[in-house]
Amino acid sequence: MKILTVIGARPQFIKAAAVSKVLRSKYNEILIHTGQHYDENMSKVFFDELKIPIPDYNLTVGSGGHGVQTGNMLIKLEDIFVKEKPDLVLVYGDTNSTLAGALCASKLLIPVAHIEAGLRSFNMNMPEEQNRILTDHISTLLFTPTTSAVKNLYNEGIKNNIYNVGDVMYDAVKHFTNISKENSSIIDKLDLLKKKFILTTIHRAENTNNISNLKNIIEALNETSKTIVLPLHPRTKKYIESYNLVLNNNIKVIEPVGYLDMLNLEMNSEKIVTDSGGVQKEAYFMAKPCITLRNETEWVETVEAGWNIIVGTNKDKISKAIAEFSPSGIQKNIFGDGNASTEILNKISECSFN
Repeated sequence: MKILTVIGARPQFIKAAAVSKVLRSKYNEILIHTGQHYDENMSKVFFDELKIPIPDYNLTVGSGGHGVQTGNMLIKLEDIFVKEKPDLVLVYGDTNSTLAGALCASKLLIPVAHIEAGLRSFNMNMPEEQNRILTDHISTLLFTPTTSAVKNLYNEGIKNNIYNVGDVMYDAVKHFTNISKENSSIIDKLDLLKKKFILTTIHRAENTNNISNLKNIIEALNETSKTIVLPLHPRTKKYIESYNLVLNNNIKVIEPVGYLDMLNLEMNSEKIVTDSGGVQKEAYFMAKPCITLRNETEWVETVEAGWNIIVGTNKDKISKAIAEFSPSGIQKNIFGDGNASTEILNKISECSFN
């Protein structure tokens, strides 16, 4: 069987590191990098660190509006799909790369497998929500990370070929945590005290592209007495400069980091403040209190478990959570046992696409 995998963004690189290794033990996998994330700190470093196979194709689409970016991907993907004639196309998550890969395959009547299916924020203003819903409804195999994701699919009338395999990011965290401990020296490089800093990531357009939202977040970070470590996403950096926002000395701004350094920062932080879906999960895996800079989350289980609090971009709520938020419940095993990649391989092996 020939499986064609489409990836293009940081979270997908991490998931592919876990899944590709397992898939290639049995099948021929062709890897396509769309180039959605192309900065070296957001792309190449992940392939190097995580030993992800070199992509067979790199579309180098770069940045751009949603229509331009997705359209360019579709044009280039179609030529590759026709040439390679895969038995199955595999996509991850909720990016423009996800939608382009699924849509192109569906139009060519090639079966689609969606890893991380069924997630819902119930906010259709989010491009990610549109991407994940559309992808789910044209997928042949739906691999969900949680039971609530299964329920979401059932509520939308999708009831066949759904497999709750657990979260492949948990596979990656389990595998790479010890490697990070041995190979990452970022805590010493930044002269940080363990469990005495707040790790913060900000990258979503709803926060970066809105001067009021970004200003509230930065002011809340400025006003805390705690050390803030902020790996600065290129888009966030652009808008901070554009809005003339000032960061106080308690905020230690660094370049975007690779996965091993990020894991090390997460495991040694006191708390995590983020608008990233993936980082919310990693916070849970690391048993760290998470403060989410959004009005909703697709990872509702982490909130229900008491380890994640939704504060939006309200400055007072952010400040209070940084100072006071503490998990209220005992962690539960809600993301599987760390063997999702093997479960995915087994389910694919059981299916016939001929």
